This record gives sequence, C-alpha cells and structure tokens, in this order.
Amino acid sequence: MRQKLIFSVVLFSLFSFVLNVQSVIKVGIIGLDTSHSPAFIEMLNSAQPKAKYEGFRIVAAYPYGSRTIESSYKRIPDYTEKAKKAGVEIVGSIAELLPKVDCIMLETNDGCIHLEQAAEVIKAGKPLFIDKPIAATLADAIAIFRLAERYNVPLFSSSSLRYSPITQEIASGKYGKVLGADCYSPHHREPTHPDFGWYGIHGVETLYTLMGTGCQSVTRTHSDVGDVVTGLWKDGRTGVFRALCTGAQDYGGTAFCEKKVVQAGPYMGYEVLLDKIIEFFRTKEVPIPSAETIEMFAFMEASNQSVKQQGKPVLLEKVYAKGEKDAAKILKKYIDNK
Repeated sequence: MRQKLIFSVVLFSLFSFVLNVQSVIKVGIIGLDTSHSPAFIEMLNSAQPKAKYEGFRIVAAYPYGSRTIESSYKRIPDYTEKAKKAGVEIVGSIAELLPKVDCIMLETNDGCIHLEQAAEVIKAGKPLFIDKPIAATLADAIAIFRLAERYNVPLFSSSSLRYSPITQEIASGKYGKVLGADCYSPHHREPTHPDFGWYGIHGVETLYTLMGTGCQSVTRTHSDVGDVVTGLWKDGRTGVFRALCTGAQDYGGTAFCEKKVVQAGPYMGYEVLLDKIIEFFRTKEVPIPSAETIEMFAFMEASNQSVKQQGKPVLLEKVYAKGEKDAAKILKKYIDNK
C-alpha cells in the first residue's frame, strides 16, 4: 500500500512538472544587435521575474542582426554572451530558431532586412512582434502586413514611446478629443534608411498615438538645426513632428485637447513596451491596427518627398498608391503560389 502511495505521489509530481513545462510560452529573439534584446532577456529570464511575466521565457536567439551597420553589429558579441549567461540558446539561423519557440521578437536594428526575416517567421505561423522600425521603407512595411494577412499571422510593431502612461491617458480620451499635437524626438540619420525611419520614428510614433490616423497631406521644413513636419488631418486637425538634430535631445510633446493642454511622454524605458508584447503573445490580439503603422510610414515618406520639393505639401494618397504598387512587386518573391 505504501509503495502504491509513493508511486502515486511521484506520478502526480511528474505530471505536474510536465504541465508546468508545457505552460511556459517559449519566446525567441531575432537580432542581438540592439539594447532592447538584453533588456527584454533580463526582465523575462530573471531568477525572480515580475508576476506579470510568469509563464514566459526567452529560450533561444539568432544573433543577426545587422551585418552592415557598424553601430549595430559591433554589439552582437557582447549581447550574445549576455544572452548565453541568461540561459538563452544561441542558434545559427532563423530556420533553426523557429521549431524551438512559440512566438518571436524580431529585434534586428536594421529595418532593411526585416521583410526577409519576418517572411520566415510568418510562413512558420508564429505570432510576431517587430521592433521599430517595422521596415526601412513604406513598401516593405506594407509587404510585411500583407504577408501576415495572407498567412493569418498576428503581428504588430511599435516603439516604447507609444506606451508612456501619460501618452496612453491622452490617447484614451481622458482629456477629451485631441485637437492637435506637437511632438518631438532625437533624429539621427542612418544612410541605409530613409529619413526618420531609423530614429525619428520615435517622435512620429508619439504623434500618431495621440492623433490617430487620417492625415491627408504633409509639409516639411528642413535645416541643419532640425526639421519640422506638419501634417493636416482630414478633419482639419494639425499634427507636428519636430526632429531634433542638435542641442538637447529628449522625447515628448504637447497635446491640445478639448479639456486641457497636456504634456505627452516622456520616455519610460522598455518595460512598458514589453508589457504589451507579453499581452499580445498571451492573447494573440493585435494592439495596433496595421493601417496606423502603415500611415506612419506614409507620413515619413511624404515628409521626405516634401523636403525634396522645397517644402511643398505632399498628399498621402499618392504616397500610398506608390507604396502599394511597389509592395505588390516585392511580395511576388515571398508568396507561395502552390
């Protein structure tokens, strides 16, 4: 009788262990070339993770990542060693990574290779978060979303600036409708990416969090000190993005609401973004409509066209049309026609 009891206890313990192992959602990372990766690993793989992260663990990572942008690829060796010490298995390809995980954080700093990397994940059917920028160009951004729609894969992209608590309060309507907004962030140019796509996107993300979609036209004023981009929304509201190239560097903005003028931002670190990523992986519910992320890229592309035309207004409708046409050509390479 005693032996049967011991056997039952052991069997129950083993069963409970298996259930616990199966309940862990295994997260994979693509790209150990950005500070976001070690930050996320530290929070999820901590010996004592916060309760909200229980049940999630980063189990494997593919380090690359940019091979061409020095500020990115020089980080890979150090971040790879940190990942190993946190119990993350380092693999040699995305194909090797995919069977080991349930969902993916695409953290590669270089937006130029996001489409190529995302396509592997999407075709494998894995829920996918793509860190900013979702891509280097409007056409690639559209192509990524169209590919995700085709293979029915949940996907979203964001910077951490969107999830500043105050910015979220404003966006939720706490102070009434946002009638206009002026937002700013540092703007560091990277030759491999169109303007704002590399770093200015932080401020554009804040602007769109506050204003929502519906921008009709964009004008941009350029100088060596900084750039000012003004968007005219279809309902008559205006949204301004100021790209800070010199002087003090910070993130934030001002929202002009029905009830109050409120300061948006500031930068609150990576945890506010990780919270949303984990919620997304748990529920598979996309927190940001693809249309909003695509319009952000159309806004940035229109601003680039405006500055080339000495500050003339550029209609987003025309920018969209070209982006969709270019995306359709790009997709032919990635869509299986079986």
